[in-house]
Amino acid sequence: MLIGAIADDLTGATDLGVNLTREGLSVIQANGVPDHDLPPADAVIVALKSRTIPPDDAVAQSLAWLRERGAERIYFKYCSTFDSTPRGNIGPVTEALQEALGAGIVPTTPAYPRTERTVYRGHLFVGDLLLSQTGMRHHPLTPMTDANLVTLLGAQARGRVGLVAFDAVHAGTAAVRARLAALEHQGFRHAIVDAVDDRHLEAAALAFAELPLCAGGAGLGVGLARALRAAPKVSNDAWARPDTVPATAWLFGSCSEATRRQLESARSQDGGVCLRLDPLALAADPGHAARIAAQAAQNVGSRPVIVYATAGPKDIAAAQSALGAARVAILVENAFRTVARSLVAAGARAFIVAGGETAGAVVDALGVHALAIGPEIDPGVPWTRALSGPPLWLALKSGNFGSDEFFMRATRGL
Repeated sequence: MLIGAIADDLTGATDLGVNLTREGLSVIQANGVPDHDLPPADAVIVALKSRTIPPDDAVAQSLAWLRERGAERIYFKYCSTFDSTPRGNIGPVTEALQEALGAGIVPTTPAYPRTERTVYRGHLFVGDLLLSQTGMRHHPLTPMTDANLVTLLGAQARGRVGLVAFDAVHAGTAAVRARLAALEHQGFRHAIVDAVDDRHLEAAALAFAELPLCAGGAGLGVGLARALRAAPKVSNDAWARPDTVPATAWLFGSCSEATRRQLESARSQDGGVCLRLDPLALAADPGHAARIAAQAAQNVGSRPVIVYATAGPKDIAAAQSALGAARVAILVENAFRTVARSLVAAGARAFIVAGGETAGAVVDALGVHALAIGPEIDPGVPWTRALSGPPLWLALKSGNFGSDEFFMRATRGL
């Protein structure tokens, strides 16, 4: 296994997976720590739910599983918008892996130029805006109000955080290696790495390829795959399209600006049934989720069924004020579990899901333990196929990703 990756959420894992697949690697994704062997692959990604919960022994178990199966290098994958709080979990997870591997300085970058995430002088940009100027500043779980990655990582890590700045990365692999060595000699344990295009990620990845551990977004995964072009590869036939167009469900859990636009587009153009999961209604009525699920199941057929909890900042704030952020999240995730099970029982076989937490709830409810990574729909979002249980195809989208027409395009592409 050329790369053993640990991802901090489900959609982030598929984002990395499609980048590795596009660069010629065979990829299998495990949802949670595997309890069985998986098909052989060049890269195995273990998707955890470690972004918004305290890191626990799942990280250690994932690392042990990957090392037992011969992973030559470990990659910790997190979101290209660095989703975390001052408590973590990017810093704590990185340091847990660093300690277990006996690794030195860990280079890290969320840069992902294909999706307009770039890092310059240690600051994260989304397009022309600093991260802190985007809609991420209103994220209900991980509000991002600072774009300085050295500061952000420093607040959640015990070790010192340095910077491999643009000049070194632009100069090439040798300069990156020299800068990392200098930082490590000075006692730094982490290094944010600038990158504004794929050439920078390739140069950086060549410097990182022999390290036991590096970390970052899916963009750096592209660089790592390219750095390993000459390595022997393993082929598999785990991915396959359905023979006929399956009944499809569109599930919207993210409240990002991108997902709100996608929901509006889907509602205006598709014409299928559209059902809302309202946190306040879920809290007031224990039977609300079951009724929505039953309505959704009754409408499985030629048109996609739409179920959404997506809302704007004011509605999110009102629900969280009334119920607390943690309870809102639990209510919505459990409701999507109920909906997903009812849809499968009614014959739905394809799911397009927006939001990492929602995606995690859906695959958990459906008992999907491993995925084969298929073709890319939009940058960072592939179709996947479940490797056990009833035949299921899933497109698991990070809230911030995809064009406004993403759900329609994904359905046509399957």
